[in-house]
Amino acid sequence: MEQKALKHVGIIMDGNRRWATQRGLPTFEGHRRGYEAIVAIARHAVSLKIPYLTVFAFSTENWSRSDEEVGFLLKLFTHAIAERMDEMQKLGVQLHFLGRLADFPSELQALAAEAETVTSSNTAGHLSIALGYGGRQEIVDAAQAAVKSGEITEAAMAANLYAPQVPELDLVIRTSGEQRLSGFMLWRAAYAELYFTPTLWPDFTPADLDKALAEYASRQRRFGA
Repeated sequence: MEQKALKHVGIIMDGNRRWATQRGLPTFEGHRRGYEAIVAIARHAVSLKIPYLTVFAFSTENWSRSDEEVGFLLKLFTHAIAERMDEMQKLGVQLHFLGRLADFPSELQALAAEAETVTSSNTAGHLSIALGYGGRQEIVDAAQAAVKSGEITEAAMAANLYAPQVPELDLVIRTSGEQRLSGFMLWRAAYAELYFTPTLWPDFTPADLDKALAEYASRQRRFGA
């Protein structure tokens, strides 16, 4: 069976806290370095002409972390969107946000909406940020919306996913050595190839992405056939 061209890469960015602990640094420093890794990988994805890149930044379960850590992450997300919006615009990248953004502070919601609007005409690539995201919750929300539309079909479900213009995943990369999806884009990951690396997210470089893409290229996708 002929290998389909890679269109959508998803990354479960795991290991920020372990990275900091191993170096005797505050947890916050791991998250800060993880943010820097996102920027480098996003730039590299554009240079490789990967059409869609999605990163798992904050799950619905992450709200249960300490108030101090959640507060830092919310400030980091807000800063990151504001700081990188112009760069993504110059790179020609269209930004999307997947998840229950209504649970976030109004400033972050407004910035996310602005970023999506400002970059909506860009065509060089798509960067999706999963914030307040849960794969099961996405399916429940899609099903409830599909019921209101009058039908439950695969097409109706897909049309009601968060950011439905984002296609199914071809490759899911998870860092830090853990080998599970943790609810990441369960509907769109149905036939994705999975790639696990022991590298902690802050240490994940463009060269590591190249290695994952080379591994993907060597696989034969069958889609159940």
